[in-house]
Amino acid sequence: MNPTRTRVVTVGEVMIELARGADGRFALSCGGDTFSTAIYLARAGVPVAHATALGDDIYSDRILALASAEGVGCDLMLRVPGRLPGLYLADGEPGTTPLFHYWRDSAPARALFELPDWGRVAEGLLTARLIYFSGITLSLFANEGVGRFLAVVELARQHGAKVAFDGNFRPRGWTADAGRTRAVYMEALKRVDIALPTFEDEALLWGDPSPEATVARLQAFGIGEIVVKNGAKGALLAVGGHQTTQTHAQQTHAYVPVPEVVVPVDPTAAGDGFNAGYLAARLAGEAPPEAAGVAHRLAARVIRHRGAIVPRTDAAVH
Repeated sequence: MNPTRTRVVTVGEVMIELARGADGRFALSCGGDTFSTAIYLARAGVPVAHATALGDDIYSDRILALASAEGVGCDLMLRVPGRLPGLYLADGEPGTTPLFHYWRDSAPARALFELPDWGRVAEGLLTARLIYFSGITLSLFANEGVGRFLAVVELARQHGAKVAFDGNFRPRGWTADAGRTRAVYMEALKRVDIALPTFEDEALLWGDPSPEATVARLQAFGIGEIVVKNGAKGALLAVGGHQTTQTHAQQTHAYVPVPEVVVPVDPTAAGDGFNAGYLAARLAGEAPPEAAGVAHRLAARVIRHRGAIVPRTDAAVH
């Protein structure tokens, strides 16, 4: 990666979170897939900023305060007068995947690349060391916003930035328009250097029968570094166009196994934590297999707690 560039820029929505606890009460926090990754990157010592749009309300103020306290740069967080950030409610029993309910149709993040000062975000992306976004990021934008965003990503890549992408497919965000979804994803994948998909998502969107099929499909786009997350089954790692094993010669499979199978308290943000652990380790010079091991360990810490952002003392990367 270009040594003259130092900062990662993550792109996506930050929402207000209401999560029901074991006592039945709802706690107020905030979350968003790429924002969670930004926080875990910052905790690993990686210079990072998050690009999004917020309102001018007290809850947007609290999001900014949290980002600042966590060491996430706020200079690419645009403010839109009179608007409110999106809201989601997470409700579920401990140890199960929460049910999510969203109120986000008018969230300002959806217009991030159509706002009058979207050029400020573009400038931040053009100077990034690494740009990270997800399928959820793409689902926010109308066609004009998607076009502008991917054009900036392409230009940043030409100037030395690397691009990392997690497919993170959520059908609800695409209003059941599979054709548009796949078309947007394919345009994005042409601009990706590091792919961090979850097999379950890829099977749902593309019909992939196996993680190996996911790797083969992504390699067809010229992506040179692929890590397919597959829950307790580990992660399939492919670098340089070929699937690779973990380390010693006796090992013939291409999976990096999880070091310990953990019964989750809440699986929310497991992938976001994994991605942060992997990218932080790679940015620090670790080889892909070792980075995947770091990623597994961070994801295991994340799922031991309720909510997307876990206590700092329990979420160290190493």
